[in-house]
Amino acid sequence: MLLIRFFGGKGGVGKTTLAAAFAVRQARRGARTLVVSTDPAHSLGDVLGEALSDEPRPVGESLLAAEISGERQASNRVAEVLEDARHAVPREVLPAVERHLRRAVDSPGTVESALLDRLTDLVERTGQDWDLLIVDSAPTGHMLRLLSLPELLTPWIEGLAHNRKQARDVDRFADGLLGETGAQRDPLLERLQARRRRLEALQTRLRDDARVHLVLVPERLPLAETERAADQLAEAGVPLGAVLVNRVASDDESGVLARRREQEHSVLARVRERFAGGGGAAHPGVLTVPLLPDELTGLTCLHEAAGWLAPLDPRAPR
Repeated sequence: MLLIRFFGGKGGVGKTTLAAAFAVRQARRGARTLVVSTDPAHSLGDVLGEALSDEPRPVGESLLAAEISGERQASNRVAEVLEDARHAVPREVLPAVERHLRRAVDSPGTVESALLDRLTDLVERTGQDWDLLIVDSAPTGHMLRLLSLPELLTPWIEGLAHNRKQARDVDRFADGLLGETGAQRDPLLERLQARRRRLEALQTRLRDDARVHLVLVPERLPLAETERAADQLAEAGVPLGAVLVNRVASDDESGVLARRREQEHSVLARVRERFAGGGGAAHPGVLTVPLLPDELTGLTCLHEAAGWLAPLDPRAPR
């Protein structure tokens, strides 16, 4: 049973609305569901009609929601690293370390890494504190970087931990020569080793329990971005779920809308050719969602729209 779903795609294609609608549907089916936004330009709270923060809060029966701030997570993480540094580096260089770490808060790499830490925490709690985790991702490029970070960071952290261990071994050897004995804890090394284990566990969990649903509207530019994203996800080993084509117009239009419908048919044909084979990683399937008349905000409207997402419902393993 797939417990983690990412909804990603080009900005403005409706991924937040579909993620929220899917979350509402699963909660109505009785699954304890958490939907979170990792998009810096959060709109999940607007769609749900609720004020959200970093911490999950109830927004309906069996439904929790949160909007994660990468900047706030980065500030918290730098504060933790700084506390470790106070116990691990010489006092005379500590001011320079503090200045470097505080500047690092504004670094995109620090923000994304801290966001990954928070996502890891939510993934670890999935199956315990809630049954399903649904992630309304940032636009495609940000999502791809976030999902590829575990694979990129693991060897880097292993190298840091190895270098730190070697330095500690030298220190212990020097202490032995001076007659000083007794092992001392190294909080920095312990944190590096713990982070490596968490990243490895996250990689396994994403591979086994997660799917990414790419969302697009039936236009050529979103299609091109979706195809590139599918290729990059495959290279990163992240499983792709059904592709969602949103805002598909009806067939009974004329004039300008009829011409647009012709363009949509062309794009839909390409989407089905690429993604609607017999299933599996290479052909995860295609699901179309019609252009709906109402503005999809609030739980009631989202529940009405969620019926179109029934094919995505988690199924118990056979």
